[in-house]
Amino acid sequence: MARTTKVLAVSLPPDLVREYEALARRLRKNKSELFREMWAAFKTAREEEEFSRAQRRVVREAGAAARRAGRKWPLTEAEVERIVFEDR
Repeated sequence: MARTTKVLAVSLPPDLVREYEALARRLRKNKSELFREMWAAFKTAREEEEFSRAQRRVVREAGAAARRAGRKWPLTEAEVERIVFEDR
């Protein structure tokens, strides 16, 4: 039967290891579970940051286009959402 997990080794300062292990004990998780949870939270935070950056870029571009076209600014929330999601 094939293995469903892989081992990942990292080097950390001893004080960070003690802190990590203490956190795992306090949360009653093993170190692997804690890492998976932390990784998922990290990925979510990064995706939210990327989305916010893209949203700000679209708003800036839409504002510049609106000004060039002589349109009112700012756009409504519905207009911004339409612009943000039309590329998806």
